[in-house]
Amino acid sequence: MPAAHKRAFMDIAGFPGVVGVIDGTHVRIIAPSEDEAVFVNRKNFHSINVQIVFNAACKILDIVAKWPGSTHDARMLSESGIRQLFERRYVPANCHLLGESGYPCKPWLLTPYLQPRQGPQRNYNRAHKTTRAVVERGIGQLKRRFHVLHGEVRLRPEKVSKVIIACAILHNICKVRQIAETLEDGDEDEDEDNDEDGGEEDIHIPQGNLVTALQGKLHKFTFQASCSPMSFENL
Repeated sequence: MPAAHKRAFMDIAGFPGVVGVIDGTHVRIIAPSEDEAVFVNRKNFHSINVQIVFNAACKILDIVAKWPGSTHDARMLSESGIRQLFERRYVPANCHLLGESGYPCKPWLLTPYLQPRQGPQRNYNRAHKTTRAVVERGIGQLKRRFHVLHGEVRLRPEKVSKVIIACAILHNICKVRQIAETLEDGDEDEDEDNDEDGGEEDIHIPQGNLVTALQGKLHKFTFQASCSPMSFENL
């Protein structure tokens, strides 16, 4: 299964080793009667912050829908089962998730260069952006398919979490059965984060340049974290 995910993501922009793309999205809720303040997110409305991982076909691989809106994406990741799967080596080596710059860079979670240099680093960021756009499309598809996730859900937080999980399961069933979501005027794919590379044009990156940048990204991380050297033979 990881090999199939890698091939599908590789076809998007030539980024090797990707098995999923991760992001957070907020589902608006009414102000709860308990612990109201912790549900207020950075955009100043009450929400559940949802961590979600998609494959290249926008099918949900993993979802966590229990955190109050004020919770940072990095905190959700640090306490999630997906982190344990990678760090305990249940997921094969040379398999990566792609995430935006708010996540910590890890051997299994690749983020953009914050100040990329011309050449391989900018190529890496372009391919990263193009590939990671899958998660934005996936969130957009999920919320178009189930408009309850677009508006204010008038339930207690614990029940909202169950609604979100139910929608995720039904979304995957629709994907398997090839049931398309209904498009309406004004619907757009979800994109809550700023562009990480200054909005540069999406292009397909030559494989050699991208691997060079990928090696540099991971080498820099392993040096800073005093980790053992990583192998890139299978990239």
